[in-house]
Amino acid sequence: MHTHLRNEPLTRDDLVDLALLRLDLVAAIGVWPDGRPADLHVAHLLPPVEGGPPWRLLPSEPFFRSTLDPAALIEALEEEFDRVAPAAIATDKRDRALLVVVDIRRPPRVNTGAPRVPATSSESRVNELRELCRTAGVRVMGVLEQRRPEADPKTLIGRGKLEEVLIRAMQLDANVLIFDPDLTPVQAHAIADFTDLKVIDRTMLILDIFAQRAKSRDGKLQVELAQLRYRLPRLHEKNTMMSRLTGGIGGRGPGETKLEENRRRARERIHRLEREIDRFGEQRAGRRAERVRRGLPVVAIVGYTNAGKSTLLNTLTRSDVLAEDRLFATLDPTTRRLRLPKEREIIIADTVGFIRDLPRDLARAFRATLEELDEADLLLHVVDAADPAHEQQIAAVEAILSDLGLAETRRILVMNKVDLLSGDDRARVERGGDLPVVAISARDGATTAPLLEAVESALASAGFADVARSDDSDADPSSDPSSDPSSDAAGLPS
Repeated sequence: MHTHLRNEPLTRDDLVDLALLRLDLVAAIGVWPDGRPADLHVAHLLPPVEGGPPWRLLPSEPFFRSTLDPAALIEALEEEFDRVAPAAIATDKRDRALLVVVDIRRPPRVNTGAPRVPATSSESRVNELRELCRTAGVRVMGVLEQRRPEADPKTLIGRGKLEEVLIRAMQLDANVLIFDPDLTPVQAHAIADFTDLKVIDRTMLILDIFAQRAKSRDGKLQVELAQLRYRLPRLHEKNTMMSRLTGGIGGRGPGETKLEENRRRARERIHRLEREIDRFGEQRAGRRAERVRRGLPVVAIVGYTNAGKSTLLNTLTRSDVLAEDRLFATLDPTTRRLRLPKEREIIIADTVGFIRDLPRDLARAFRATLEELDEADLLLHVVDAADPAHEQQIAAVEAILSDLGLAETRRILVMNKVDLLSGDDRARVERGGDLPVVAISARDGATTAPLLEAVESALASAGFADVARSDDSDADPSSDPSSDPSSDAAGLPS
């Protein structure tokens, strides 16, 4: 309780203090020029309500005629908080996250000739971030959105919005803030210092998912390399004056700070990981050379994450590769042999699951899977046709393929999950554009016959019409060393 000498109502600072200091109630008593009490202005906290303010302002009234009973009000509020507060939070040990999605509407860039990716809607970005959290095992407590013409260089969202974020996080009992788009090191440090909460961005969340799901030695090394490259510029030490001092000739002055030591060790670890990953790359190169010697064409399945690529591989080759309704369900790529209807044999690879704004550090670390794409003679671009954002996903994947220098590689657009579409919607997605389109349901093997015919036709056009027929009596994928997932693991998601 405090005074306002000009009898003004509660200010924004008063309300922020109410929320951040976890006060039950804040009140301001106005004062007339002659010193007599004027109006009473009161606000109190509210239980968390999605989209609602964290406080309630009561109507102001003359101080001497106030009917407010603070004790009864606080008792009623305690009962309301107990009734509304979810009991599950006490037993749920998962991180509780508040998602902060910022739409930066920059002026259009000059056309550089590269494929333009349509702007992703705010709803699609929020849904994708929710799915990433579900995959990572993070409980989403709420979402805050903001649209800005440009990012604030220090906090991304500005000081006022950051206060709102902190208040909302405290109201929802969130212990993690997850931002989209990615934060610069300066922004991440400033937000963490202001909120005292764990602050991560979309790239860090994706890296955490990869760290959870990588199974092969190669995949784990590449995840660690991507994490170190991302975190190196973000290593931070609040007090850089705490240097270790040494005495004697040649030892005077500040020694290596703890921050510098951590950075040096991180760089050394990066170099060791790169050398070890290069050794795995040499082994993969040997296996690819064997495929070339045998003259087997390579068909790679690519597409947006969770589009059904692993399910398609299982259906075509009767395999049991892990396929879940989660983003990045499979990290280690898998190759299988497949016999086409005309008895010609190919290698089919379930290689990469892309995502919008694929983190650059991730792409650099997982260059081994990109080598698989370089060797591919045909790409099957699998699309979740039932996803409302599938057009943006197609454009995002095509842009990534162009960046990788694969724009000229033959591709077939495979519209998956068409069984979930109405007749009109199915006819619309089958029209496609510049690429040949095949509509399938990856779970139903009966719908894949047109796809196999399209693959045969595309390979024949590429000069593989005279590929030798297999001498094996069956198409058992386990008979080929290249079918062993552990023998050709490159670590990128499928």
